[in-house]
Amino acid sequence: MQIGIIGLPLSGKTTLFNALTRSKRPTGVSGAGKLEIYTAAVNVPDERVDTLSRMFNPRKTIYAQVRYSDISGSEREMSATQGIGGALMNALATMDALAIAVRAFPDESVPHPNNTVDPNRDLHQLESEFLLLDLVAVEKRLQRIEESLKKGSKDKELLNREQRPFERMHDVLEKEQPISVLHLSDEEVHSLRGYGLMTLKPMLVIVNEGETPWPRKVESSYTTSAVVTMKGKIEAEIAELPPNEAAAFLADFGIDEPGNHKALRISYDVLGLQSFFTVGEDEVRAWTVRRGATALECAGAVHTDIMKGFIRAETVSYQDLVSLGSLAAAREKGRLRLEGKEYIALDGDIMHFRHSS
Repeated sequence: MQIGIIGLPLSGKTTLFNALTRSKRPTGVSGAGKLEIYTAAVNVPDERVDTLSRMFNPRKTIYAQVRYSDISGSEREMSATQGIGGALMNALATMDALAIAVRAFPDESVPHPNNTVDPNRDLHQLESEFLLLDLVAVEKRLQRIEESLKKGSKDKELLNREQRPFERMHDVLEKEQPISVLHLSDEEVHSLRGYGLMTLKPMLVIVNEGETPWPRKVESSYTTSAVVTMKGKIEAEIAELPPNEAAAFLADFGIDEPGNHKALRISYDVLGLQSFFTVGEDEVRAWTVRRGATALECAGAVHTDIMKGFIRAETVSYQDLVSLGSLAAAREKGRLRLEGKEYIALDGDIMHFRHSS
C-alpha cells in the first residue's frame, strides 16, 4: 500500500513525512524544479504480531508495511492560484491513497501563502480542485464515448457498458461529491485505473498542528475521508529518539498515541483493509488484504502458486488461539477449522493453506 503525501506550499508536508517514517529529509520547497518521489516503508504496529511472536518464538517476525511517498517539488505545481499541474497528477495517479497535509500552526518566520492560517479553507480548496479535475476527465471520456457511438462503432456493447459508470460518476461530481461515494465494484475500480481519478482514492486528512492545538474542528467535505491531527514538527523530532525516551516526550506534550501509529490505524480503516497472520517456527507474519477478502485471495497474498493449488485453509481466530495457548489445543477443542476458497476471512484470522504443488 502506497500513500502519497500532498499539501499546499508551507503546509509542513515533508515534516509530516519525517514524523510518519522516521526519516530525516530536509524540509522546505525543493529548488530542483522537477517532481521527485521519496518513499519510505514503515512497519504497521500490531500487538497481535508481538503476542504471536512470543508464542511461537520464530526465526523471523514480519509486520505488515505501508509505504509513504513525499513528492518533492509538488509545491511548485500546487499553489493557491494555479491548482494541480499535469506532472503532479501523473505522480498522484500511481498512489493507492492520499494523505492531505493542511497547515494548522502559526509561524511568523514561515508566513502562510494566503496570509492567514485556516486549515478548513486550504482543505476545501484542494478538495474542490480534485472534484473539478475529475469532472473534466469524466466529461471528456463521456464525450468520446458518445462520439464513437454516433459513428457506429463496432464496440457498441462495450461502449454502452462503459458509459453507465461514467454517467453515474458525472452525476455525483456535479453534486460536488467524490466518486468514492458510489462504492464501485472492484471490477469497476480496476477498469478506471488508467484515468487517474483523484476522488476515487481513499483520503486521509492530516491536520498539522503546532504546540498549541488548533481551536476549531477541521472537517472534510468528503464523507469518505478521515481526519487525524499531528504535531508534525514535534513528532518529527521525537521520531528520532529511542523508544523509551520518545514515550516520555510524547507524554510531556500530551500526545496519548504517536501520530504515525494513529495515521496507520486510520489509514487501514479508510482503505478498508485488515490483517491475517501466518505462524510457525520459521516465521510469524502479518498480511494485508481488503475487508471481505476470501480465503483464496488470502492465499494469493502469500503466493500465487498457493492460490493456484489451493485446497483448504486451516483457520483459527486470534482470540481463540491466544486463549487456548496453542494450535494443538485449538484443534483439540474444534476451534481450528478447515475452510474452503469462498470463506470470508476475518480480521485477525490465523491461516495455514493446504495446497497442491
